[in-house]
Amino acid sequence: MHCPFCRHPDSRVVDSRTSDDGSSIRRRRQCPQCGRRFTTLETASLSVVKRSGVTEPFSREKIVGGVRKACQGRPVSEDDLALLAQRVEETLRGNGTAELDAYEIGLAILGPLRELDEVAYLRFASVYQAFESLEDFESAINLLRADRAASTEEPAPDDQSAESASGELTETVLGGESALPPMR
Repeated sequence: MHCPFCRHPDSRVVDSRTSDDGSSIRRRRQCPQCGRRFTTLETASLSVVKRSGVTEPFSREKIVGGVRKACQGRPVSEDDLALLAQRVEETLRGNGTAELDAYEIGLAILGPLRELDEVAYLRFASVYQAFESLEDFESAINLLRADRAASTEEPAPDDQSAESASGELTETVLGGESALPPMR
């Protein structure tokens, strides 16, 4: 590390501390030549490979922006979105890969978003899982119901009532003007 004051090519680490929830290291350094101290911040970079092949740095703000569209009109706060983005970044960093496909990031968002808001999850999933028909929505809704029933340990409804309830929910979610706005 070059000294920013005298450009000496070496420096000595005086103190190291983690910051930003453990994703970076702050180091206090001292130049052996001029004796002045300075601080460096070290982070592990994540790169995102887009569909076009262009690579850009990972950004939590882009996650928040994309999820905000799916959460439009839902009772989700900015703090909830920030926590979701943090969880997604921690998951992606935990994979140990420095370069990620944009599609992988979209899929990593689905789990935490599902826990946050089911309607927003359906909106987001319809894009990232490429829903093509009402049956895709019905299938996703039935999976949500099955997971909810399993988590509350209630007996799952019999097939006939599940189908009629699924039809009603699908009409509620998909019918009307405010249902599933297109994501842009």
